[in-house]
Amino acid sequence: MSLKRKVLILAVALLVLLFPAAFALAKTYYVRPGDTLWGIARQFGVSVSDLQRVNDLKGDVVYPGQRLDVPQGRIPDYAPLKQQINDYIAGKPATFGIYFKDLISGQSFGINEREPIHAASLVKVPVVLYLNTLAARGQVDWQEKIAYNSQTDYQDGAGVLQFSARDGDKFSLRVLANLSITISDNVANRMLMRYLGRDNIAAFMRSLGGETVFPNGQNISTARDMGLYIQAVLDFYEQHPELGRRLLDDMANPIYHVGLPGELPERITVAHKEGDIEGVANDAGIVYGSRPYILVVMSKNIQDLDQAFADIARISKMAYDYQEQLAAQGY
Repeated sequence: MSLKRKVLILAVALLVLLFPAAFALAKTYYVRPGDTLWGIARQFGVSVSDLQRVNDLKGDVVYPGQRLDVPQGRIPDYAPLKQQINDYIAGKPATFGIYFKDLISGQSFGINEREPIHAASLVKVPVVLYLNTLAARGQVDWQEKIAYNSQTDYQDGAGVLQFSARDGDKFSLRVLANLSITISDNVANRMLMRYLGRDNIAAFMRSLGGETVFPNGQNISTARDMGLYIQAVLDFYEQHPELGRRLLDDMANPIYHVGLPGELPERITVAHKEGDIEGVANDAGIVYGSRPYILVVMSKNIQDLDQAFADIARISKMAYDYQEQLAAQGY
């Protein structure tokens, strides 16, 4: 072995010994059609910034056939975060169901994550995702219009169609999907569910791994199931970037923005869906911080709606701070 090669090996070994978090043996990956930098990072459990740094990338655009070096990531410990959240909710009168997933490492945990809780408007996420899935397959046309029927579609609560729609008025599938997510329009959601069929929606939810799906015809779910549906939105985005990006953009720009984003910096994008009925407050979505994650917080037996969403915001801030700390430590 040449002296030059011996020196190089020694230098590499020294770097690994002194800076294990910043210098790890890299895998080689060749970009495939449809890949995104974020998707590649999540696949290998590293951060986008690590991929950019190792490959000297100035942006997030990659192209098929491009060679990327993928550094090996470290697996974080989420026991302290789980304990912190447990300590916070321990003295609360409400019952919480919580699901967390780190989108870099894939690590996840739950707290009462299989507790049945009324989904409220969270159900609109799998409904609209199912519609998007059918559109991606070419089985529905976004411009197809559905006529409003007050006998089957009326519901008060959130939304504008309850005030403006008249029997026979027609609305495109795209408009109904947008209204269901951005302003949580109950009439729009009922029209979509009538069009798609509750049984078909239920079968789709089960295909995603849902365990508690409309039991006894009720809109009941769990934090664990909702976490799977949020993950499915991200998977859909990777497979169908244009449609998926539009759905995520709708989720990132709702009129209700007090739960998961409530205590986070305004610059942080949160693609989420809030929902509440009497005694119930929920939020589920993706927080795009330095280390993106899925968080679902569902609660029942609440006594004060504002306090319930303040609790969701506090739990979200705990998760955000923990993730930011991990990122600062080089995870």
